[in-house]
Amino acid sequence: MRDDRVLIVETHQGFVCANAGVDRSNVDGADDVCLLPIDCDASARALHERIESLSGARVGVVISDTFGRAWRMGLVNVALGVAGIPAMLDYRGRPDDFGMPLQATVVAIADELAAAAELLMGKTRRVPVVIVHGLDTSAEADGTGQELVRPSDLDLFR
Repeated sequence: MRDDRVLIVETHQGFVCANAGVDRSNVDGADDVCLLPIDCDASARALHERIESLSGARVGVVISDTFGRAWRMGLVNVALGVAGIPAMLDYRGRPDDFGMPLQATVVAIADELAAAAELLMGKTRRVPVVIVHGLDTSAEADGTGQELVRPSDLDLFR
């Protein structure tokens, strides 16, 4: 889709986003642009491994960027790359508060963390990292950002 303000494209990673994730904001030079990492999960994994080797602490890493939403106004940070934590928490089959099994609840936890972190980082405050304490995901498998990309055959809008 194209209009006078934006070009909606699918990146090689599978992200459907404005202007292919090429960003002119928050860069120093007038002719400079900021690109998405070539492999967001590999970048998250490298940071995860480096932090763990330096500190001995097991940490999760979420690399995020702002995304628009088709039927909602405003931007929200979403996870692009994930390492050391699950990308999603699957509650299907677990009982709800009234004992009924949940049928469709798969929470995009990495996206929720990315959105919450942006509230602290701020778009223009130059805060590159937010540390979250107390989130217990130890029972869940590590995930990837790629898990959050809806496969085209499951895309409801193509």
